[in-house]
Amino acid sequence: MSYKCLIIDDEKLARGLIQNHLSQLDDFELIASCASAIEASKILQQETIDLLFLDIEMPLLKGIDFFKNLVHKPNVIFTTAYRDYAVEGFELNAVDYIVKPITFQRFFNAIEKFRALQKIANQQPENKTLKEFIYIRKDRKQVKVYLADILYVESLKDYIRIHLAEERHVTKSSISAFEEKLDERFIRIHRSYIINKHKVSAYTKKDIEIGAIEIPVGDNFRENLMTILGDEK
Repeated sequence: MSYKCLIIDDEKLARGLIQNHLSQLDDFELIASCASAIEASKILQQETIDLLFLDIEMPLLKGIDFFKNLVHKPNVIFTTAYRDYAVEGFELNAVDYIVKPITFQRFFNAIEKFRALQKIANQQPENKTLKEFIYIRKDRKQVKVYLADILYVESLKDYIRIHLAEERHVTKSSISAFEEKLDERFIRIHRSYIINKHKVSAYTKKDIEIGAIEIPVGDNFRENLMTILGDEK
């Protein structure tokens, strides 16, 4: 994979140095080298940039002010001759903040930070399907319930009881309708029970243990449950 880069610095020597450092890396492609933020804004309208090398002290428009106003913000490594902007730079979630003159070793350390962040980002899609919370109706209010806190869900005919570690919520719903609101963490193991597979402490073909609670496994759900929990090993 090749990462598209853009250099913005009003100093020609600084741009040339970063460009030379980038040329040592096979997986980075320099799209443009700009002397001002205004010049760079035109490039950003035409190209999708993965990594921005952005000088902070520039005439007309400072690098930090320019970056703050970008609607779609690329990853950024701030470069500057001054240490005073470090805190503000990191508050903008900068990959790194490099003080000039930029040695190749310091440059490479910043690149490794960027690569590490990309590796983490590429692992995220699997978790993006996970919901953080849902709302349930209780006592005439919509109550927020964090899915990660749910141990299991129990059917009570026209109602369900949602078991959390320290509290329970009862709301009017069929267990099948509620199941549709849940994500891949949850498994139907019985016509009356749904469990959070991340909370399982032990299991057999006949029951599931969540802490001290034993929950029966229905015959029609056993094969699917064993397949899923087997994959969790």
